Amino acid sequence: MADRTLLTSGERAALAARLPAWGFDGDHLRRTFRFADFAEAWAFMGRVAAVAEALQHHPDWSNSWNQVEIAVTTHSAGGLTRLDVAFVEAVDALG
Repeated sequence: MADRTLLTSGERAALAARLPAWGFDGDHLRRTFRFADFAEAWAFMGRVAAVAEALQHHPDWSNSWNQVEIAVTTHSAGGLTRLDVAFVEAVDALG
């Protein structure tokens, strides 16, 4: 299982360069993905679901037609952890 240790302030600060497509929203990392249509957005959600199951870490997310909004934090730890970083990096690797 991935590390659920809270990120230090230095690690959080480094995320802007490491994960430029993701933004901070309090203790969440958030990103909106846009696709050509609903079918592509839905297919992407299926791939993200596989990542979530593999990591046993599930995002808060929503879908509206061609958009998927993902927000991730480790609720049990009370903030951003290394597990959140592993999750968003895996999502980014989906392409």
